[in-house]
Amino acid sequence: MNIRYRVKLDDEERALLSELLSRGHAPVRRVKRAQILLAADRGLTDETIASSLGVGTATVSRTKRRCVEAGVEAALSEAPRVGAMRKLSGAQQALLVATACTNPPAGRARWTLELLAGRLVALTTHTSLSRETVRRCLHEQDLKPWLRKMWCIPTLDAHYIARMEDVLELYAQPPDDDCPVVCFDEAPVQLVAESRTPVPVARGRAARIDYEYERRGTANLFVHFDPARGWRHVKVTQARAGSDFAQCMRELVDVHYPRARTIHVVLDNLSTHSEAALYQCLPPAEARRVLRRIELHYTPKHASWLNQVEIEIGVLRQQCLDRRIATREMLNAEVQTWAKARNAERATIRWYFTCERARQKMAHAYPDIPATSAARAA
Repeated sequence: MNIRYRVKLDDEERALLSELLSRGHAPVRRVKRAQILLAADRGLTDETIASSLGVGTATVSRTKRRCVEAGVEAALSEAPRVGAMRKLSGAQQALLVATACTNPPAGRARWTLELLAGRLVALTTHTSLSRETVRRCLHEQDLKPWLRKMWCIPTLDAHYIARMEDVLELYAQPPDDDCPVVCFDEAPVQLVAESRTPVPVARGRAARIDYEYERRGTANLFVHFDPARGWRHVKVTQARAGSDFAQCMRELVDVHYPRARTIHVVLDNLSTHSEAALYQCLPPAEARRVLRRIELHYTPKHASWLNQVEIEIGVLRQQCLDRRIATREMLNAEVQTWAKARNAERATIRWYFTCERARQKMAHAYPDIPATSAARAA
């Protein structure tokens, strides 16, 4: 028994430690120290305390010493730890960051931890560096040179602004049955069949599918979405040619909105999405009749996010298409069931991006709107 450090607690200290143990959410190390102090107060030896609590005798002795010298709270708290010296100096860390931001070596697609460690060894006096040393330094700088993200960078010119505001103005208009706004786009789908029968989910076991599959070709989905009505229609086709687009526009006029005066269609810049496609695939009088009833509104290039149907297609992929579907007939049955349920719920999208917000966010693209006034309006 360590007679140098004897722990004698008063009633208030015992009550404090007992309350700490009864909470059930204190850190494990703090709980262990409280148990050590209470056991030492009862006169147990260091060896007995260490054996019963599953700690070392050094931990028991250290906790008792801190209690005697600095008090109960100091004994419960974590003592500051010096730790080992950093392997990389400030200049070497800066060199590592600068190297990670350069192009990778010839023949390699990206920097890895091993490559960066080897390059730093070649550039400094270190004889070796571990992956963990490099990883920790990059983590502190929030740098991941092996990751890549792809996106389209639009040109915010007057053409972009004009098309964007045209679409945003449509979204801001109150619902009008005579002039509905319909967002339109298509989505490719790969038809895939199971090569082996999947194993269903069971208690304690996830569902299992074989990694092998059979390709059965592709299909295309034409998706119409009316955010004001909370209505969508999905048409399954084999391709997305101009004739398919022309047929979709004719159905939009004759089947889905036969009483509407003008149907505003929001769509992207695909080559088949044009008035010319109707004249190429329909008799001239028929093409003219359909075009008199619709008005096409194109999103800017690299700005498909302005088309609300893109969000609806994302929901469709997540809720319905995230599995293997073997045939076009099965695909059609599944998407129609999904669309029917969504239409019954009148599920729609809350769109908050308006022309006013666009002018605030993109003030640099509007030469007549000073940045200071736009920031003040925000």
